[in-house]
Amino acid sequence: MGDKGGMDKLKGKAKQMTGKATGDKRREAEGRTDRTKGEAKGAMESARDKAQGMKDSLKRDDS
Repeated sequence: MGDKGGMDKLKGKAKQMTGKATGDKRREAEGRTDRTKGEAKGAMESARDKAQGMKDSLKRDDS
C-alpha cells in the first residue's frame, strides 16, 4: 500500500501556506484540517500494518 495520508498532508500544507500568504483564514484552516486528516490516515495505515504483522507472527505453521 502507498502512503494514503501523504497526499492529504501535502495538499493541506499547500492550502495552509496559500491561506497564510493571502490572509485567507478559512483556507488556512482548511489546510490544517487536511494535514490532520492525512496524519490520521497515516497513523491508521501504520496501525493496520502493525496489527497484520502481529497476526502473521502469531500464526502457527503446522506443516
